[in-house]
Amino acid sequence: MKDHKQAMDTIMLNHYNIVKIVSSLAGQWPYQKLKTRLFCVGLITLSALSINVSQMARFVVCDKNLQCIFETMTSLLLTTMSLVKLYTCYLNRYKMRDLTNHLFIDWNTLETSEEYKIIARYAENGKRYSLGYSLYCCFAVCVFMSVSLIPQVLDIILPLNKSRPILLTYPGHYFVDEREYFFYIFLHAVVAWEIVISGIIAHDCIFVTYIEHVCSMFNVVGSRFERLFCNHNNEATKFINTDNTDNTYCKKIALIVHAHRNALRYAQLLEDTFTVPFAMQILLVTIALSITLLQMVQQDDSSNILQTIRYTLYVFGQLIHLFFLSFEGQKLIDHSLQIREKM
Repeated sequence: MKDHKQAMDTIMLNHYNIVKIVSSLAGQWPYQKLKTRLFCVGLITLSALSINVSQMARFVVCDKNLQCIFETMTSLLLTTMSLVKLYTCYLNRYKMRDLTNHLFIDWNTLETSEEYKIIARYAENGKRYSLGYSLYCCFAVCVFMSVSLIPQVLDIILPLNKSRPILLTYPGHYFVDEREYFFYIFLHAVVAWEIVISGIIAHDCIFVTYIEHVCSMFNVVGSRFERLFCNHNNEATKFINTDNTDNTYCKKIALIVHAHRNALRYAQLLEDTFTVPFAMQILLVTIALSITLLQMVQQDDSSNILQTIRYTLYVFGQLIHLFFLSFEGQKLIDHSLQIREKM
């Protein structure tokens, strides 16, 4: 048991440390203590609600003005998506633990150094994707928020007869003088959104890690089929029609089929866990993109160039988000279908 734990810790340190860090910050790591998990989930939820309060207040102020309502909905849909992702992981935490347990168990079933290299390569892909995606999301939020500072900076560098209109970090009503308390509002927005976005990052990085792992297992099964009738030097062996030979190959085929079934069960558990939440996320993204593109078309005033830039950044971010997850889903389908080509 001790050796198994040491092996698991080594694998974790080498290949899954990034996903462990980002998921732990959001309270989604399967082996976290309950109190820590509840604290992290509660913090993200409260941060999202603190954003939603001002958004809901603005809906009241909009007074049925569709332009105002649509402008507010884009950020509201993003916080909603974050909560969907957050509670997908939290409510399915036992399934997530099973998926993670199987991930480590599969490492112990590898037969050759070649198989180890295969699964390690996919684990490294997941690690790189997770790191790049995490950095991109945090950087994108900072850039998006920083656009609000441009009018303030221009008032210092290129002052006009009167101050330029302020640009809030996100549409909302704060019940105070927004110009006077702008930097307090800005500080709250940056902190709250970085916390909220961690829920999205954790969910997506965990999902990608699981997908990369099951793809690696399909690849391992395929490589076992390819060398089924080959010796260790990858040279074709002479088929000898004896009972011992038949029995040997039957055992090998049985083990390969068992490994394939395990990979299929893993993929099925992934599907059971993420299908409904992904349907909800696609609906939210579709609505958000439609509203944002409509807003961009209606920005015919050159003075709204900063708002147009922000809409462009928002659309670009959502497209990257969709591509990131769709690419991994298609990768899983392709690896599953490629098994029959190697038989």
